Amino acid sequence: MKSWSLALVAQLLVTSSSVTAWELVQREQPKVVALDIQRRYVPNPVERDRLRKRQQSKTLQQTLDNLETLYFANASLGTPPQNLRLHIDTGSSDLWANAGNSRQCSSRGSPCAESGTYTANDSSTYSYVNSVFNISYVDGSGASGDYATDTFRFGGRDIEDLQFGIGYESTSPEGILGIGYTINEVQVNRAGLQPYPNLPQKLVDDGTISTNAYSLWLNDLDASTGSILFGGIDTNKFQGTLQLLPVIQEQGVHAEFIIALTGMGQNGQANSIFTNESIAVLLDSGSSLMYLPDNVAQALYQAYGAQYDSSQGAAFVDCDLANRQGSLEFTFSGVTISVELGELVVTAGFQRGRPVCILGVSPAGDSVSVLGDTFLRSAYVVYDLQNNQIGLAQTNFNATGSDVKEITTGSSGVPSATVVPNAVSTANVGRGGGRIFGPSVSASSAGAMPAITASPWHAAGVAVAGAGVMLGFNGF
Repeated sequence: MKSWSLALVAQLLVTSSSVTAWELVQREQPKVVALDIQRRYVPNPVERDRLRKRQQSKTLQQTLDNLETLYFANASLGTPPQNLRLHIDTGSSDLWANAGNSRQCSSRGSPCAESGTYTANDSSTYSYVNSVFNISYVDGSGASGDYATDTFRFGGRDIEDLQFGIGYESTSPEGILGIGYTINEVQVNRAGLQPYPNLPQKLVDDGTISTNAYSLWLNDLDASTGSILFGGIDTNKFQGTLQLLPVIQEQGVHAEFIIALTGMGQNGQANSIFTNESIAVLLDSGSSLMYLPDNVAQALYQAYGAQYDSSQGAAFVDCDLANRQGSLEFTFSGVTISVELGELVVTAGFQRGRPVCILGVSPAGDSVSVLGDTFLRSAYVVYDLQNNQIGLAQTNFNATGSDVKEITTGSSGVPSATVVPNAVSTANVGRGGGRIFGPSVSASSAGAMPAITASPWHAAGVAVAGAGVMLGFNGF
């Protein structure tokens, strides 16, 4: 297990203690740039989990491509532009793209054709940084190569000299746009170097947005697009009031978007499954499914007639479950997000012409619990890296209007948000957190753990055990 340098930790603590609450500013004509992207179908979300704007309002919008359970954005790197389709990932912090001459992408019938590649020699604005880029998955696969800087274009905006990784060796056909804390970058955790300004921080440093914060709206499972707003929120995309919760520290610093899940309920009854707990959960758009404590997952399988197959890491259900009335309620110190059953049932493929469905919940095993896309679609989430807080509200599915407001630093708080009083700010994150050092798995299912993961991995062989919080299942 790696650790951060004392100097870096001290620097981060000083930075985090000097910030103030965010403030929303309404502009008469805020300028945002949206991309129309077609929806594509992803046949196996479980396997994918294993693999893995404009100046006036200082709000930058990027429209996401909803690939059934994964979310991508179109962008480009270099001069002239080399087009990419990047997986949006709040659970990691590095942007990386496959090299065009990598074995993964230069072979005949390359899987990189749709997602795109980057060739350094083809760009006049390319600049070499170092050769410490090395991002790994639990089974030892991943990508490695160089760090470089180049012009990054997305949402109609040019970001010059953005640092990113080039995967000269890679086993993933898709690049990643990691937008987490800079302390979670590969060059920090593996090479012991200082953080570099990744995309959210670079937008702040360049003056494109006012503060390091962004909002995510994934929309429902049937929608073709969602959106991310760097430096702003869209009040038409959520119901009620945004409520602010503290990000939980790991090893004395804020490193990942982990908050405390304090209760769960069913069918509109908050806390009817369990209450008064403090379960660390990672809010991660890079994960298709939810990964919950083993006994929670097991109880849900019993409630919904799911058959968990440990060899595939999936819980199979009758596809008709998506048409049943019902919901799960997730409570975070008084903030409750309701997820309808229809959002929990995911089509994983087809067999003899008929759909095969899974419940969007898997056991976390020894890993930190993860709330991936099967949860995030039902929530409007503000990731505030500047002030180490998360804003949550119930999503407004398929909103047709838009009311964008800028987030700025200031002491007056957020006009359309409230701080949750006495919110739980600590929880047992376990060894290494959710993504920093990779999730812990049983010795029978994986070898030595890598230092970092680009996507959340959960071993297929993890059994559904009874360890974890003590639950009282009412109504199951």
